[in-house]
Parts: sequence; C-alpha cells; structure tokens
Amino acid sequence: MKVTGFTFVRNAIVYDYPVVESIRSILPLCDEVVVAVGKSEDDTLQLIQSIDPKKVRIIETIWDDSLREGGRVLAIETDKAFQAISDDTDWAFYLQGDEVIHENDYPAIRKAMADCLNEEQVDGLLFNYKHFYGSYEYIGAPTSWYPNEIRVVRNNQEIYSYKDAQGFRKGDNQKLNVVRVDASVYHYGWVKSPEAMQKKQETFNKYWHDDQWMENNVEKAEAYDYDEQPKALIPFEGTHPKVMQERVARLHWNFRFNPKKHRLSAKDKLKKLLKRLGIEAGYANYTIIKVKQN
Repeated sequence: MKVTGFTFVRNAIVYDYPVVESIRSILPLCDEVVVAVGKSEDDTLQLIQSIDPKKVRIIETIWDDSLREGGRVLAIETDKAFQAISDDTDWAFYLQGDEVIHENDYPAIRKAMADCLNEEQVDGLLFNYKHFYGSYEYIGAPTSWYPNEIRVVRNNQEIYSYKDAQGFRKGDNQKLNVVRVDASVYHYGWVKSPEAMQKKQETFNKYWHDDQWMENNVEKAEAYDYDEQPKALIPFEGTHPKVMQERVARLHWNFRFNPKKHRLSAKDKLKKLLKRLGIEAGYANYTIIKVKQN
C-alpha cells in the first residue's frame, strides 16, 4: 500500500502557517509528500526545502490572483498537488498548511487505509476536527464549527478539490463515499499572533470577495481582535501533537476569553441535542458508508 501526502502553500512565513509541522505530522504515514509551493513574498520555498529532501517533492506554482470568487484559487492549487502524485499511489493524504495530525492517531489511520484498500466503493476517509481559536487552550464547539471533513482520498483521476478546497467531489459533482476514521485533524488556522491574523484577514478574503466587500467588511487594523469571533468555544482537554509542542510553547500573546460572547446559539443547542440522539444535522459534503473492518 503506497500513501502519498499532498498540500499547497504560499507566504507561509508572512502569515505564520504551521506548514512545517503539518507536513512532518504525516511524513511517518506517507512514502512521499508533494507540496505545491506558490511564488511567495518570503522564504517559503526554502522553508519547505529544509524539511526532508528525500520524502518531500516540491512543485513550484503561480497563483491566479484574479480569481476572486468562492476561494476557487485554493482548489486549483490543491488539484495541482494532487495531480502531481505518482501513478502507483493507492491513497492520497491531504492536509492544508494549518492542519496537523496527532501521532496517537497513526494506528487508526493506517488500519482504516488498509481495511478500505480493496473496498472499491470507498472514495475516502472522513476525519473529526478540532478547531483551535485564539490560543491553544480553546477549541470550537463541534455544533458551531464544521465537525468533519475528508482528508484521505483514493488515487482516482475523477476526484477533484471542491469549491474553496475544504473537501472533494468526483465526476459530475458527485459526493464521495467515505468511511469514518477514529482520528482528528488539529486545525490551527485561527491561532496566530494578532498581527499575523490581521494580515491574513486583509489578504485571504480577497479570494472570496471583491474590493467593495473588502472595504465594507474587513477593518484595517494593526492587530486582529479575537474577542469579536462569534462562534462558541470550549476548553481543550488533551495534548497537542508532538510536532506542535515547540510552537505551542512560543505563544506570546494574551487571549481574552469572554464566555458571554462565545456561547452556543439556539441553533447550535438544537444541533447538540440532535447529535446526542444520534441524528446528524447540517450540510455534509460526503456520503458516509460502512464496510467490514478487519
């Protein structure tokens, strides 16, 4: 069974992406990792080159900054990396530059890939999510942040990155058939210095919106105000992946947690109740199936 990782990145240093930690977190599971490195304004290319030259293969790309709708450019860059994996790959492991896998989940991921290898109806594996916000001590409540997404897909030319690269589709806009894996993606996209987060807000929203929307909705500031985030948070109970521990120790800003602003809405409370009853509520970009596990 051959497993190839793939991802894309640009300006990782400017926007303080934990992309080195992200790639290192899947290296033990992969025979190779393909990284599409967009032309950057910093030393991102040299940063990726320093990780593991024997297992990390780089393709250099140029982003189309004229694409200003739906985050489409992110899906295009994802597909560039996916299309560059070797033909003899069985499973392709996708992570974005702010997502990390915990080493405790390696056995479950390996087992799921092995169990599903010859189950041709399975297009991919569905992971749980832990969305960190503001600091490494709080995560988004599962009912108010997206709780799952596909991060391992079969090496199938019909599969492609969907919309803003959060998930995948196949063929003529068909949802992928996926199997749940008892493993989590640790998403650190909302844990940056307030200055780096502000830069990201002022830049990345351009891939979804035009200049007028940016002018009306993205405030110009020196630093991002984390206390304005409306989604509910809960304390994180657990450990961070080993590759993240040095970064976690470097946290150098104060995060003010206001539970009155970060509480569940009525809609989220209903979702929480339905989940307790075994009913999944909300949009799902996949179809969950079951297969016999060894």
